[in-house]
Amino acid sequence: MIVHHDSEHDCLTLQLGERFDFSIHRDFHEACLGSGGAARSYVIDLGEVTSMDSSALGMLLLLREHAGADRAEIRIVNAGTELRSTLRVAGFDKLFVLH
Repeated sequence: MIVHHDSEHDCLTLQLGERFDFSIHRDFHEACLGSGGAARSYVIDLGEVTSMDSSALGMLLLLREHAGADRAEIRIVNAGTELRSTLRVAGFDKLFVLH
């Protein structure tokens, strides 16, 4: 996972690797939630992700709560067709901006 914080815009970008599952829980948590205060916005880049499990969905929900729930600015980008379908079936298209 590659983490980039644009301090000018207070945007945290996470470029995830091939697997978005429980194996990256600790790194994801530290990158998004471990710094204390929430960033103004988040970009979750799924361009490299080929598999995602239910813990990934849970991590996204925790991030949403940390970022302010309905006020959260979280964009999920570069999701492949299968991942985008999974996110839509789970109703995440109503909670996050999918690009």
